[in-house]
Amino acid sequence: MKMLVIGPSWVGDMMMSQSLYRTIKAIEPAAEIDVMAPAWCRPLLDRMPEVSNALPMPLGHGALELGERRRLGISLRDKHYQRAFVLPNSLKSVLVPFFANIPKRTGWRGEMRYGLLNDLRVLDKQAFPLMVQRYVALAYEEGRIKSAADLPEPLLWPQLQVTETEMALVAEQFSLSASRPTIGFCPGAEFGPAKRWPHYHYAALAEKLIADGYQVVLFGSAKDHPAGDDIRQSLTEQAQAFCMNLAGKTSLDQAVVLIAACQAVVSNDSGLMHVAAALNKPLVALYGPSSPDFTPPLSQHAKVIRLITGYHKVRKGDAEQGYHQSLIDIQPERVYQALSQLLAVGKERECGY
Repeated sequence: MKMLVIGPSWVGDMMMSQSLYRTIKAIEPAAEIDVMAPAWCRPLLDRMPEVSNALPMPLGHGALELGERRRLGISLRDKHYQRAFVLPNSLKSVLVPFFANIPKRTGWRGEMRYGLLNDLRVLDKQAFPLMVQRYVALAYEEGRIKSAADLPEPLLWPQLQVTETEMALVAEQFSLSASRPTIGFCPGAEFGPAKRWPHYHYAALAEKLIADGYQVVLFGSAKDHPAGDDIRQSLTEQAQAFCMNLAGKTSLDQAVVLIAACQAVVSNDSGLMHVAAALNKPLVALYGPSSPDFTPPLSQHAKVIRLITGYHKVRKGDAEQGYHQSLIDIQPERVYQALSQLLAVGKERECGY
């Protein structure tokens, strides 16, 4: 069966959507899954073996452009898709599969989608508290999965594929030290500093790790580069030689490969946190106002540290430089201890203990 998925537009959501693709393939191994998403998603989709083709969504986020969506949908008719899954909850997201005349169009009830989706599911948010559960539930026929408790265990969490050869080549390209193992930091986050662990805490952690014989590499987009520079500039001159700020200097695919080459990762609540989880890296995930109750890192090797409860819609913290007090209160020593425990378990796993 040929299927079209209208995918999410954020890194973290795209990573979690892989659980749906893996579940579909488990149910129907012969399924051909194409995913339509923004072009920047392709490096992620190309590393998901369940995805046959990544189709670029040429229309910008938030733009209705009804005529363009109609033309795009009509252009897909010759692919003869038999089923569509629409993951975003917007009206515009369902228009392409509707105009493509895909016989069965599945998704959760969203903004005015009656008739456009003909396999319309009504979401009970308490029954499916995690986003990944909501994605996976769509793989099953309507009525079979009434709550997360009905989903087969274990859930098929995201797993990106990266080869050892790729890791070696990209590490050499960016001149990573071959004599020091790498710890990755992902110090950026959407919506500014309120979701970021303070740069001075990252710097204090980096100092300890560098003294232990590691090198630290900072990942993120171009807008995260200043945050990375703040971390480096807070280090001693000696430690700066072993801390590299690659935020904004890699493609997304290169960042994925380099994160795969890390011994472990420390990250704010961000898209790259979900990438690290999907690469099965030992991961310390730091949460403040945003909550892991909906989109936690999907990995057995992740440790979440958070000092408050509930979701707080905060775009800028009240503390200096816009940081949130709950993240300031997470001390570097606590993160260091959690990271050390994960690294020790990882070494035992490698040795087969």
